[in-house]
Amino acid sequence: MTGVTITPVAFRDPPLLNAVGVHEPFALRAIVEVMTDAGVSGFGETYGDAGHLARLQLAADAVTGVDVFNINTLRSRIAGALSRDTIQGGHGMSGMVTGSSTADRVLSAFDVAALDIQGKLLGRPVSDLLGGAVRDAVQFSGYLFYKWAGHPGQADDAWGEALDPTGIVRQARTMVDHYGFGALKLKAGVFPPEEEIAAIQALRAEFPDLPLRIDPNAAWTVETSIRVGKELDGVLEYLEDPTPGIEGMAAVRSQVGMPLATNMCVVSFADVAPAVAAGAVDVILSDHHFWGGLRRSQFLAGITETFGLGLSMHSNSHLGISLAAMVHLAAATPNLDYACDTHWPWKDPEEDVITAGTLSFKDGAVSVPTSPGLGVEVDRDALERLHRQYLDSGIRSRDDTGYMQRLHPSYELRSPRW
Repeated sequence: MTGVTITPVAFRDPPLLNAVGVHEPFALRAIVEVMTDAGVSGFGETYGDAGHLARLQLAADAVTGVDVFNINTLRSRIAGALSRDTIQGGHGMSGMVTGSSTADRVLSAFDVAALDIQGKLLGRPVSDLLGGAVRDAVQFSGYLFYKWAGHPGQADDAWGEALDPTGIVRQARTMVDHYGFGALKLKAGVFPPEEEIAAIQALRAEFPDLPLRIDPNAAWTVETSIRVGKELDGVLEYLEDPTPGIEGMAAVRSQVGMPLATNMCVVSFADVAPAVAAGAVDVILSDHHFWGGLRRSQFLAGITETFGLGLSMHSNSHLGISLAAMVHLAAATPNLDYACDTHWPWKDPEEDVITAGTLSFKDGAVSVPTSPGLGVEVDRDALERLHRQYLDSGIRSRDDTGYMQRLHPSYELRSPRW
């Protein structure tokens, strides 16, 4: 590695509601380009919050001279650079994931970029470097959100309002018709549980054969979670993060029949053993952005297989480099049991850093790229446009709660809320 360029970008994001507030008008990402003495560059994508950008720069300053094939040395260099880290915040998850490894969050983009370079040098797709694709296309779920019609002061977006079961079903019908999704997930924790149960029941009536999931981002008490879990038993394929913490999840799991999934109480390797010992979860949602990249996410897959846990994949607002990495990882993970999450439909198709049309959905799936590396090309002009948009946006860190409170000053963050 001879140099690293970190480019923060911003892309338009609808007003998607969640347990801690609402998405701001722009989502932030960072594009990491790693250059080599072979004249080949590779790309990774990660969170764009100010604190994370500062940590990425600490890492960038430390990796010069590292062999792109030596990921162990890469991780050691990054961990050493971050040992002096006094930066506050910057995990890009708006308070929802706080216990993941800082070193792994930073490593991830460099790991993906290194694999991109390896693939380009060897003439092989990243999935081959991860052991080979076991599927030609990767299935994703339609990610449903309660949302306003548009950001205040702006025109309504194409999706329109979804604040009740009718709006959620209408949104789901659009997603299924356009993308062909064969599973649906509702982001909950926004309204009282009874209203969100009604939305799930309405989805079941409209889509009798599609697997359904609900994720309230730990907005419910143990008692509420047990009640909802029992009421929706036989309706959901899994219940994701109904209540905070391993202890709370274990209490819920002891009383409900359906599988419990998480991307909040198990977010690092240190969390796995206590969660397994407590019987807290049945399914772990991996996310290479905070598990340390693609190789360490495969290590997580091996752990879930060892303990008989299911494996799914979490999503945050993302662009095409992240989607390509997710597809390669999912393709090369035999025990991926569920359709992966993605925020892709919420992104304006005109806004990305990769060449348009490289990745597309058919029947709810994305074909695995077969070109060397990640199999996507960065559009330098588009990268520059989204960087200028970042500079003009004035947003430097994700803050769903702060944005909600600016619009509705009486809004209070409570966890659990119900």
